[in-house]
Amino acid sequence: MNAVSIIIPCYNEENNLKRGVLDEVANFLSQARFEYEVLICNDKSTDNSLSLVKKFAKTHPKFKILDLPKGGKPGAIWGGLQKAKYPIVLFTDMDQSTPISEIKKLLPFYDKDYDIVIGSRGQDRTGFNFIRLLGSKVFSLFRKILLQSPIDDTQCGFKSMKTDLAKEIFPCLNVIKNIQSGQGWRVSAYDVEMLFIAGKMGCKIKEVPVLWQDEDTSVTKGDANAKYLIESKRMAQEVWRVFTNNLKGLYEQKS
Repeated sequence: MNAVSIIIPCYNEENNLKRGVLDEVANFLSQARFEYEVLICNDKSTDNSLSLVKKFAKTHPKFKILDLPKGGKPGAIWGGLQKAKYPIVLFTDMDQSTPISEIKKLLPFYDKDYDIVIGSRGQDRTGFNFIRLLGSKVFSLFRKILLQSPIDDTQCGFKSMKTDLAKEIFPCLNVIKNIQSGQGWRVSAYDVEMLFIAGKMGCKIKEVPVLWQDEDTSVTKGDANAKYLIESKRMAQEVWRVFTNNLKGLYEQKS
């Protein structure tokens, strides 16, 4: 039987929390046939998210709250990873655009000796406007050509890995190195670098179609369109950095 540490990054999720996303997670897990813990990793939220998750955890002992230094999504995941106690770890978004129940599609592949099992949103992403849908296709094509990657969707927020492997790979990521060295953090395609390093290590990776529909109701994360443009540029730069690092042989020690 699998046992899973579930990591949920939390930054300004007040509206999502108020509509009951954690109740959805708890209700599903209460019927799960595997051991679990839920690590909610607060990334210095500026709204009422922290007080809401603390209140929830008081009546749900398997939900633990980590109040972390600002480090963006990858920093929050890394903070959770360091506390994870079970052999498989799942990263999932607070908005539950991919519902926690989709974990049932991922876990069976660990019995087939896979090291990483990730969700894939497919081509039809309900809730994406035309610009975001086009942008995701362009980004995917750019990444696939540049990195010769067979993975269709590196950016789905629903990913699982063997915990020991995740703890080995994350400190190698540029964004985590910057956080640890005190340089701060910036939006990054950390997923791309993580999966690229895993590929160099010879890890067995499975991509599984999962349900996805944009359910994010947060209004305290800033202007979504402005953020999308800035983040898209930075993510493209990050893919280029992974490409050039590979040309320099910086990932060969992981082969």
